[in-house]
Amino acid sequence: MQISIAMASYNGALYLPEQLGSIAAQTRPPDELIVCDDCSTDSTAAIVEEFARRSPMPVKFQINERNLGPNRNFERAITSCTGDVIALCDQDDVWRNDKLQLIEEAFAGAPATGLVFSDAEIVDENLNSLGRRMWNERGLTRRKRKLFEIGRSLDVLLPGWTVTGATIAFRSRYKDLILPIPDELPMIHDGWIALAIAAVADASLIGEPLIKYRQHHGQRVGAPMMEQQRLGPIQAIDAGLRRPTSYADLLLTITTLRERLTAHQDSFDCRAGLLSIENYARHINARSNLGNGRVGRLPKILREVMSLRYHRYSKGFRSAVKDLVS
Repeated sequence: MQISIAMASYNGALYLPEQLGSIAAQTRPPDELIVCDDCSTDSTAAIVEEFARRSPMPVKFQINERNLGPNRNFERAITSCTGDVIALCDQDDVWRNDKLQLIEEAFAGAPATGLVFSDAEIVDENLNSLGRRMWNERGLTRRKRKLFEIGRSLDVLLPGWTVTGATIAFRSRYKDLILPIPDELPMIHDGWIALAIAAVADASLIGEPLIKYRQHHGQRVGAPMMEQQRLGPIQAIDAGLRRPTSYADLLLTITTLRERLTAHQDSFDCRAGLLSIENYARHINARSNLGNGRVGRLPKILREVMSLRYHRYSKGFRSAVKDLVS
């Protein structure tokens, strides 16, 4: 098994040396490191080039002709990877030295697994622990983790907020499915990659924090701090924390995923994924079109209750009662 690392860099000089050092210290060294830089104006390029000169692993460094943004930059890095497995990498974190070893073991022990991701320890800019774990912040509860074990990972991943990109690794055979990364979705590259692969393959979890996820003022995406950031759209709506337009976000995600799966049915078994998202879409449409008045809403709510979709996709009777009285 060949493992590639896909790193997207942009003005990362302050923390990049520690991240590169943690990659070099892996007990299972990567077979290649691909770094795509998005037109940095600091010393990022010099740091990567110096690392490449002394690194025992192959390092390919490429600088974009113009600033592409995170999604397109990661997309270019992923495209350049040649390994059987691709591990995504941010420029400002620090990896545990056995991260790639555990990822390789997870894939080797489960041929049907297409995606692996781990927990992360949230730290400050000086790598001091903040006493927070990413799975807790993202609402990846024990119940949701159980859903992965019984093949319902897509139900958990549809909102797009569950997976941290810096913890993701996936089999490269899915590159054609995940690329190009859609720009219009209410999620970034990590949410889309996890979602698309989970629609056609198993997803496996590593319950240990394999990276130190650094929080600092210069990062584009950090660990969520507020309740509405760590709940999925349906759960956040149930908690009264987001506008009903979140239903529109979910439907856009479902529509985009359906189109991508339909276009790749000859390459992957998309039947289960398409069925799951159709059921999810029915529930979203039902909840977003209940109308006004409890009398008029009641039959629609009862149909959703009897279909068990309230229990599968929302919070069961609690969500049904909320929809009735709100």
